[in-house]
Amino acid sequence: MSAVPFRFVLVRGPLVIASGRPAFTLIELVVVAILAVLMMLLLPAIQRVRAAADAVRCGSNLRQLGIALHAFHHDHHVFPASGWTQPGPGNPAGRFVGWRALILPYVEQDNIRSRYTLTRHWWEEPNLTLAGTPVKIYLCPAAPERPALSSAVAKPPRPALVFPVPPAAADYEAVMGVQPCVDAVRYGSPAVNRSVMFRNSRVAIEHIRDGASNTIMVVECSGRPFVYRGRTARPDLTNDQGQCWADGEGAFSLDGASANGSQQCLGPVLTPRGINATNENEPYSFHTNGANFLFADGHIQFIRESVTLPVLAGLITRNGGEIISPDEF
Repeated sequence: MSAVPFRFVLVRGPLVIASGRPAFTLIELVVVAILAVLMMLLLPAIQRVRAAADAVRCGSNLRQLGIALHAFHHDHHVFPASGWTQPGPGNPAGRFVGWRALILPYVEQDNIRSRYTLTRHWWEEPNLTLAGTPVKIYLCPAAPERPALSSAVAKPPRPALVFPVPPAAADYEAVMGVQPCVDAVRYGSPAVNRSVMFRNSRVAIEHIRDGASNTIMVVECSGRPFVYRGRTARPDLTNDQGQCWADGEGAFSLDGASANGSQQCLGPVLTPRGINATNENEPYSFHTNGANFLFADGHIQFIRESVTLPVLAGLITRNGGEIISPDEF
């Protein structure tokens, strides 16, 4: 079989490259450009809708926590303490235990509660391993993903911890009251600066003299135990409270902070912020312009971060005697 010789043919004129795909027409390019512009315009709207949905789901979580807290009150005739360090309702052995562990049966988490041991502190086994089991209702959907936590600094009498499994976080916390530094004259005594749930408390609904619908019981404090100041994560800082949902020492009292969160307990003269300045044991959320709050009657209120510290303090105390208009928050 003889080989067929190659032949080269010179073609005058421009070189034409054949393609299996036709080029875009001008109309198609215009349509693509219009779609790109529409997407840029729609993206902020989509993000706003998603943020609004997160805030609604967060409020739903808090509402269910309110129902659980009232169910505990029905069974024990008092609300749970923010954290027990001695024998009390729901804590007969007198170990260190937090309110979220005590209401597990009321949030359909009997599988965890049946394995949780009330004869051990929350940081002892088997409780410490159980603390690694996520409880969805304790998490705000707007909070960012947290890195896995392997250890925690000591908070005596609790020792420093090395977690056998990464602990599962919680974004909702009991607020114990108001620090005297907010207003030493008004809040200088535990008789007027306490809220509903504080350490070893035994507060029944009839003890809320300012009215259950006027008294905040649980606040958002998202992102802990990792520290945020303003909207900036601060991995160089540590927090010894709020390690996980089982932590019985995570509750705190309001003291206010500078707008960037770098200074706290500034007093009323410097007009500190009460919401979203820092999550270093202050009300804090990842919602836009405010946070959700659970009141003692079970209703949820989204309060603007522009609310003044005296108004927020008045809403937190149960026996301060303040008269606050809804227009103020």
